[in-house]
Amino acid sequence: MAFDGAWKTDRNENYDKFLEKMGVSMIKRKLAAHDNLKLIITQEGNKFTVRESSTFRDIEIVFELGVTFNYSLADGTELSGTWSLEGNKLVGKFKRVDNGNELNAVREVIGGEMVQTYMYEGVEAKRIFKKQ
Repeated sequence: MAFDGAWKTDRNENYDKFLEKMGVSMIKRKLAAHDNLKLIITQEGNKFTVRESSTFRDIEIVFELGVTFNYSLADGTELSGTWSLEGNKLVGKFKRVDNGNELNAVREVIGGEMVQTYMYEGVEAKRIFKKQ
């Protein structure tokens, strides 16, 4: 699968505005812009394991396509939702536990980079990762 491997954040697009819309404080937004996020993704059939390593935390997330699971963002925001595979894209549909608002994410590999697009309350942001 194209997502397998180690990915490191290379650059962000509109990420600060997205975090602001999510309610993240200015200090945490500034720190998040330089979190040195690294993802190690492995896929076995419909099961994915994602190891997130950053300046702030190291966690492992295991999920199956189409199966609802709970996840906490680095700022503590609790989400519940699913990932699905639509063509060559991983599509995440989540709801915030605190207010029920939708947070959607799409991961796709484009030209050797993994582009992770977020959409929340009309604000779109991207994090672009390079394969390690």
